[in-house]
Amino acid sequence: MARERVDDLVVVLPGILGSRLLDADGKEVWGPSGGAVWRAIHTFGRSVKALTLPSDLGDGHPGDGVRAHGVMPTLHALPGVGPVVDGYTGLLDWLERLFTLRRRRPGEGDDVPANLLAFAYDWRLSCRYNAERLKERVERALSQWRDSAPQRRAARVVFLCHSMGGLVTRYYVECLGGFEITRRVVTLGTPHRGSLSALVHLVDGLRVGWGPWAVQLTDFARSLPSLHQITPDYACLVRPGGLRYPRETAGLMGVDEKLLRDAGAFHAEIRRAAGARPGAAAALLPVVGVRQPTPTTADIVGDRLRPQDTIDGLDEGGDGRVPRLSAAPPGTPTGYTPCEQHGSLQNGSGVRDALWGWLAAEPPYHRTPLHDPVPLGVHAPELLPAGAPYDLTVTVPPEVPGGDELAISATLHPVESGRPLRHTLANRGGGRYATSFSAPAPGPYRVAVAVAGRRDSSVTALLLVGEGDG
Repeated sequence: MARERVDDLVVVLPGILGSRLLDADGKEVWGPSGGAVWRAIHTFGRSVKALTLPSDLGDGHPGDGVRAHGVMPTLHALPGVGPVVDGYTGLLDWLERLFTLRRRRPGEGDDVPANLLAFAYDWRLSCRYNAERLKERVERALSQWRDSAPQRRAARVVFLCHSMGGLVTRYYVECLGGFEITRRVVTLGTPHRGSLSALVHLVDGLRVGWGPWAVQLTDFARSLPSLHQITPDYACLVRPGGLRYPRETAGLMGVDEKLLRDAGAFHAEIRRAAGARPGAAAALLPVVGVRQPTPTTADIVGDRLRPQDTIDGLDEGGDGRVPRLSAAPPGTPTGYTPCEQHGSLQNGSGVRDALWGWLAAEPPYHRTPLHDPVPLGVHAPELLPAGAPYDLTVTVPPEVPGGDELAISATLHPVESGRPLRHTLANRGGGRYATSFSAPAPGPYRVAVAVAGRRDSSVTALLLVGEGDG
């Protein structure tokens, strides 16, 4: 099959945790060593004290020699810091296979043309700092691409951003002049108005079940400007008299109030800059995951948060991590709304069909769905202690015709080794289906939930099973 022509520079940005990190000696401290996600987590846990940031860092670098080195290729997570997320190699390989896009290979010099760039960054640091690094890298890469052939002189930049990568990109585009060379920004599950889950990580910390370094990981998470910058920039805390912004609520345990106020200023900078250029939002295409149970507001109970999936009594859903209300800036039309979970958005077939349409002239006919997909809400943990069963429930909205008469399966695919295990879900009535897998072995899993005979109706959940308290 002939590849679709793309003359622009395409830049892929991962979310928090999505870039590999090396220390000053060139040793990997966060990455897929040996292909094992648990090895990466344990390696990071042993190094976490040295990687914790000073409280007065602001938008700077701590000078500890840590640097980013490539994006995470496969499933990854850091309990208490960020969600379980799939990797980015599949997306990059797909882009090269279907479009005239090419990454620069190791050892190749700047004289070798390349128009596909994976931008890795130190996700511990402020989004402002990483936006400055993005500016340097992208503008140099675009200049090299434009100079490589006369027909490329008019090339611009297309950003494909997952999660927090969209905030880094938007700060560059809106606040650092990037709009002048940008054709469009596609965000996949970006918390444009923040994520309640990030606030829960800061307040509740990593309390049980994840080994002797749980406290160290909690202290590490609370030192990160980046994690504060993806806390909610909307009123989300239930207080007497109504909902309040986190920055309006004093005494939240675990939250650096200075970093929280600065996070509010960060989001305000983007809004002001975008608002100063009428029509600027036309270049922004938010992909918004829907129908998944998503923490949106929270009660304060003692020194902890009790998340709720509703806001003002309404369950608006989201991608399981980013609420629907947050996954696009206010007033910005949504580019696409897949029924998919946050960590799998970048690899979802429907999302890739949408990307095809935005990168190519139009999607081929055979990619047009013959039916409306059945929206599946998948309720299941993403972190599971060793020895515990994996309980999974699927809900189908009552307005879906025949939604209480479906055949739904769930297949547990080990990421690293082992055979997949498939269950047919029991129909509990009223559009609710459920199953339970006996305690899975420790390790990472992809869980494919699908409606029989409907390839267009599937959701991929991610699971990380712990290795006990050692």
